[in-house]
Amino acid sequence: MKKKLAAVSLGLALALTLGTGSAFADSKLNTAIKPAIGVSYKTGGTTTSGFDCSGFTSYVYKKLGLSLPRTSTAQYKVGTAVAKSNLKAGDLVFFNTSGRGISHVGIYVGDGKFAHSSTSRGVMISPLSQSYYAKRYVGAKRVMSQSTYKSVAANYN
Repeated sequence: MKKKLAAVSLGLALALTLGTGSAFADSKLNTAIKPAIGVSYKTGGTTTSGFDCSGFTSYVYKKLGLSLPRTSTAQYKVGTAVAKSNLKAGDLVFFNTSGRGISHVGIYVGDGKFAHSSTSRGVMISPLSQSYYAKRYVGAKRVMSQSTYKSVAANYN
């Protein structure tokens, strides 16, 4: 019961965060992310039974018809670097949470927020400005081509 309530609460938070009238709310990207919100963290997890951070990003991109390498470190090696000020929904955002290089990844969803699988709370939406993530932000990569971006993220930005 607690797990169901948490999933409903996170789903509601996602709806409030993204809004129901925005282009992103109706996009393929949102459709790929939304079912994963509230799924528990699981080391090595790549399914809705449990995700780690890179398992989550790989899962979402697979739903969009794209492949990503399996680990956050390997995902950081693909795509084109993007300045924080130029992020678009669908860009991958990377963090050094371990003190040993890239160790966390999420998907930028717009409005300064990103979706990710947190070890403490599972798949959720967090602000990039949240102190913990702001201090550990390393960079972002755009993995989708412009035409793919247009088809999966609508015209969000």
